[in-house]
Amino acid sequence: MATIKGPKCKICRREGMKLYLKGIRCETSKCGVSKRNYPPGERRWRRGKPSEYGLQLREKQKVRRMYGLMERPFHNYYVEAARTKENTGVAMLILLERRLDNVLYRATLAASRRQARMLIGHKHVTVNGKRVDRPGCAVSPEDKIALVGEKALLVARTNAGEVGKARSVPDWLEVDMEKGTVRVKQMPDREGIPEAIQEQLIVELYGR
Repeated sequence: MATIKGPKCKICRREGMKLYLKGIRCETSKCGVSKRNYPPGERRWRRGKPSEYGLQLREKQKVRRMYGLMERPFHNYYVEAARTKENTGVAMLILLERRLDNVLYRATLAASRRQARMLIGHKHVTVNGKRVDRPGCAVSPEDKIALVGEKALLVARTNAGEVGKARSVPDWLEVDMEKGTVRVKQMPDREGIPEAIQEQLIVELYGR
């Protein structure tokens, strides 16, 4: 997984959309994209229409940063998706959505995927009763995810109150906020991903 050490708002501005790297802050007036909705750096150099390769690269970078992955693991998801009989782009997004850190983020138990990875890394999360410390663990239908510890539950309830106003829990998840649990009702689908993603551009880039 990727560790972003520089200014996170610059990354969102570079991709031209909110990637919610700062969680709740992204919903306030302090959000960098809301304040300066243009790429960082010297704007006078950003002229001309981007090439086909440039569009494909930017889309890949956007999705990779959105899910917080380095290049190699992100490419591995593409390779795994290409082996299936389903649409490669859609299959890749479904694999990304099944990541444990993403599930906590979608369930509003974590304000951002980075915060979800911190909860998992500190062993505050169990899957079917077993502690898991791998953010990339893939969930399956009927899996039960739970937060362990009062501090983790307090963080989740605080996030739910603030983040829940901005985004809703997808239909494929069932959340009990009082107990801090999530049940995976079914596999995620393409229609349930709210972000504007053109996955075909990523497939074209890797298929060169």
